[in-house]
Amino acid sequence: MELLSEHGCFGGTQRFHRHDSAEIGLPMSFALFLPPRPKALLVYLAGLTCTEETFTTKAGAQRLAADLGLALLMPDTSPRGANVPGEGDAWDFGVAASFYLDATREPWARHWRMESYLLNELIPLVQRETGLAKTGLFGHSMGGHGALTLALRHPGRFASLSAFAPIATPMHCPWGRKAFGGYLGEDRAAWAAHDASELMKLQRGAPYPRGILIDQGLADKFLADQLHPEAFEAACAAAGQPLTLRRHKGYDHGYYFIASFVDDHLRHHAKQLI
Repeated sequence: MELLSEHGCFGGTQRFHRHDSAEIGLPMSFALFLPPRPKALLVYLAGLTCTEETFTTKAGAQRLAADLGLALLMPDTSPRGANVPGEGDAWDFGVAASFYLDATREPWARHWRMESYLLNELIPLVQRETGLAKTGLFGHSMGGHGALTLALRHPGRFASLSAFAPIATPMHCPWGRKAFGGYLGEDRAAWAAHDASELMKLQRGAPYPRGILIDQGLADKFLADQLHPEAFEAACAAAGQPLTLRRHKGYDHGYYFIASFVDDHLRHHAKQLI
């Protein structure tokens, strides 16, 4: 964990780190906020075009996280510097469009291993360094998809779950179909294994009996074509999973929306983590 910079923040410290990732095969960066008296770890997964700095600098989460005792881990969204065709095109594949999965198709399979990176490397590393075992997960857009799918694919790894405007059924939207086809090929069973709504349909009970929180802006230009929260809502109802899906008039897909409701998410996680 190479320390790149450290800043005093609401009685705690906001840090930026870099390390050599064995899973990714490249250096990876992440941000870590440590409150004065850390009690639990909350991991945030950002969306398309974002880095470890986006939520850290735009969401305004540190003040309440410091009061609640929540350490915040903000990973970068994707590998960087792999020098593969298309890298950097966030709306196709490549940098900032990892979809938080392990790619199986070349040229992505060597480095695009974000699921293994997060679950097997980064989160355990930070848990060891901080001494914080109990961990929650949330995210936005592509990162909201990542939070929902990783939590459902790895039962028991996360004690709390929420999302902002997640891509709720990526195998049924243009972003997801393009990414899944590129990273996983045309096997739709492989796609379904990374689709939160499809994963929820397989549950035989509520994986999060104390509830999942999702916030969605109704002025979000991606709502109708890309996000489809109603699919995840229906899957939760069928599985008996408690879900609070709040729809907010006048809010779009950006960080003004996230900053408006991030405190509610922090309290949601704190109730289940602490």
